[in-house]
Amino acid sequence: MEYLFLLVISFLSNLFSAFSGGGAGIIQLPAVLLLFEISFPVALATHKISTVLLGLGATLKFFESRKPSHKLLSEGIIIGLPAVIIGAYSISFINEELARKFLGLLILLVFFLSFTKNSDKNNNQPNKLIVFVSLFIIGFLNGSLSAGTGLLYTLMLTKLYGYTFKEAIGYTLLVVGLFYNLVGAIVLYLISSIDISILPILLLGSFAGGYIGAMVAIKKSNVLIRTAYQLVTLIVAYKLLF
Repeated sequence: MEYLFLLVISFLSNLFSAFSGGGAGIIQLPAVLLLFEISFPVALATHKISTVLLGLGATLKFFESRKPSHKLLSEGIIIGLPAVIIGAYSISFINEELARKFLGLLILLVFFLSFTKNSDKNNNQPNKLIVFVSLFIIGFLNGSLSAGTGLLYTLMLTKLYGYTFKEAIGYTLLVVGLFYNLVGAIVLYLISSIDISILPILLLGSFAGGYIGAMVAIKKSNVLIRTAYQLVTLIVAYKLLF
């Protein structure tokens, strides 16, 4: 029964994550810890590996009929991936409680910033230093704390590059959901271990939820997706702070 319950939770959390741009870990990771007697590092590593399938499923649907920007991909990979690796190896040196509070405040700031006007996509050249610092911080937090980094990347694309929330979430699930989570999962696997018994269930729920969530997002309006994004940022901030 626990495995069936986990499958349902995994599917629903990843579906909503693909629709809103993040937040799967706030539901899925606690569910793993509550339903099964495994340590936090093992639960985190297992969850991290499964989120790669969220990114894959959502990316296949989001970019089914269009090609992603090579510029965004190269920036995200070249700057962000080394930061993910550094973040993952820094876990043992970080005060997790303080770091989660900091991230919670950052996500709360993201919530308020999401109401501000986006940049003009056609007449905008984002500051290269701001882009570099933003991507490095997002990558580092993804590798170390995992939660909420997709929300940060989505906001960066809307405010610095002028993308709509619908467009930004597609890139978030590709860059953060697939590439960052894949590299982070490999590092966590090397320094920790995973629970093989629950991994197939999480992989199935993540892929199916990601694909169907992206399908729903494509059909819905940008206003609805932005509202879902804002709701998730508020929930994630609350969970991290309290």
